[in-house]
Amino acid sequence: MKIIPAIDIKDGKCTQLVGGVADTAKYYGDPVDAANKWVSLGAEVLHVVDLDAALGIGNNLEKVLEIKKAVNVPIHYGGGVRDYGYCEKLIKEYDIDRIAIGTLAIKDYLEREIDGMLEIHNLPKSIRHRIIISLDSRGGKVVTHGWKEKTEIDATSLTREFESLVWGFLYTDVDVEGQMRGINLKRTERIIRSTKNPVIASGGISSIKDITDLKNAGAWGAVLGKALYEGKIDYKDALKC
Repeated sequence: MKIIPAIDIKDGKCTQLVGGVADTAKYYGDPVDAANKWVSLGAEVLHVVDLDAALGIGNNLEKVLEIKKAVNVPIHYGGGVRDYGYCEKLIKEYDIDRIAIGTLAIKDYLEREIDGMLEIHNLPKSIRHRIIISLDSRGGKVVTHGWKEKTEIDATSLTREFESLVWGFLYTDVDVEGQMRGINLKRTERIIRSTKNPVIASGGISSIKDITDLKNAGAWGAVLGKALYEGKIDYKDALKC
């Protein structure tokens, strides 16, 4: 299992939020410095999120590209990718390794009820297989637009719909995100069991036990955020799992 440091960017700075709420932001310096630090400690993948883009209040793409240039490991990028044309541009022009989409995927899923086909089908296979579907869940239901809007969609409906089209899924339990009080293992296991594709788990990971539980559940990767930045988990200890 991959231990994936989170580099969330807000106002050009490395940031962590609690439950996706903007006014809970705590800053941890320059995102490029953070990227270099985690890679130097052994990170094989970085999870980079543009929080301003996700919340619709700005854009930190230049900082994301600085990270891409600075490190030699794959970047999983998400935040504010609202159309497939932009998704394709990020992959083709900027060579971002994998793109995580949430709100866009939900919109596609809902509109396919009208025209009978997912818009993602129009992308080349080589692009689709570098896409991760973000399954952000609050109260067991998917949320969109930077976790601000709740739907009545169960996350497993999306794993079934997109499984054959994309690389994998990123499951974030927003109810425990940033609180450092542990994961909701049952919900995460349910997502992992619902698909043959890789599943990356995120939200609430705050102990070595959480990491071990996710590994035993079959997660492809685990995203660590606030617990790393606050020193609750030592990254080297996490890697030993």
